Amino acid sequence: MSKPVVKNIQQINPAKEKLVYTIGDKLYINLTDRCTLACEFCPKIQGSMQVHEYDLLLTQRHTAEEYIEQIKDPDQYKEIVFCGFGEPTLRIKDLLSIAHYCKKSGVPVRVNTDGLGNLVNKRNILLELAQCVDALSVSMNAQNEEVYDRHCVPALKGSYDSMLEFLALAHDYIPDTTATAIEGLEGVDVEACEAQAKLLKVKFRKRVLDIVG
Repeated sequence: MSKPVVKNIQQINPAKEKLVYTIGDKLYINLTDRCTLACEFCPKIQGSMQVHEYDLLLTQRHTAEEYIEQIKDPDQYKEIVFCGFGEPTLRIKDLLSIAHYCKKSGVPVRVNTDGLGNLVNKRNILLELAQCVDALSVSMNAQNEEVYDRHCVPALKGSYDSMLEFLALAHDYIPDTTATAIEGLEGVDVEACEAQAKLLKVKFRKRVLDIVG
């Protein structure tokens, strides 16, 4: 099967880039396409920036104010989710600004993350997140470091252990924390991942490859 073709960035008008998008009754925030991982199963790594009917290619960094302008009335949505083809905690300041804006309306806010926010920001960001985020979905992805490194290709040394440390801390700050793993990836033992999540006192959800929402 041929890979999807990514549009030439010169053809993209930054003013028309998809900063937010809806799936069902949820609003998703496409905060960045930068990431601390290069997961082999990620559509971006495979050459596509497409989610459902949306092109999530970003050619520049947009301000928190631009996102808030596009969100408008958060309370019209069942949930606000930070999720795109990048790691939202790489833009922690803007993430917090947007999340605080949404929380004022009382709408639940979730962050989908690789769990490396403490590592890349060199501090415990969970206290800050807890003030404006209701739920975390953390990509555990594997039951050990060898399988994790093979599939996720982390840029930073010690990423797997840092992700587990993040999960171990998360429950005390944001009780609605869920670890996830994708069934069907070679060498990934989903049951072992679930057992690991139980030891860390967080929820677990088995994901389906290429399904978003």
